[in-house]
Amino acid sequence: MISAITNQGTVRFHLFEGTMNAQRFITFLKRLIKDAKRKVFFIVDNLRVHHALMVKDWVKENEDRIELFCLPPYSPELNPDEYLIGALKQAVHSRPLVRSARKLKARVLSYMCSLQQLPDKVSGFFKHKNIQYAGSAI
Repeated sequence: MISAITNQGTVRFHLFEGTMNAQRFITFLKRLIKDAKRKVFFIVDNLRVHHALMVKDWVKENEDRIELFCLPPYSPELNPDEYLIGALKQAVHSRPLVRSARKLKARVLSYMCSLQQLPDKVSGFFKHKNIQYAGSAI
């Protein structure tokens, strides 16, 4: 899964099978900017894909619509999306264990769709002291 959240409480995500690669990441970025009314400022960690030449070239071609901000290495506490991932893990693991990938995917999809209907919860992730830097931008 790849996901993005905004300080206004919007959640965007995409579930996929396999590993993240540059093409999948670019596809997600395209979806982020598709209906954005203004430039997207996207905070990313140091996943190798985020620094791929193909990604850098695509971002440069679309610099008027999107900008990536790379976090320092080993700093998940600074990544707003990690708070979403934490909430997802808690929700998935608080229910009875699932024994198939299909059921796990369904549970993740259900939670993520429900989270899209809870903008106050999502914007609340930005109230954490380590994330406030991202919550103050308009």
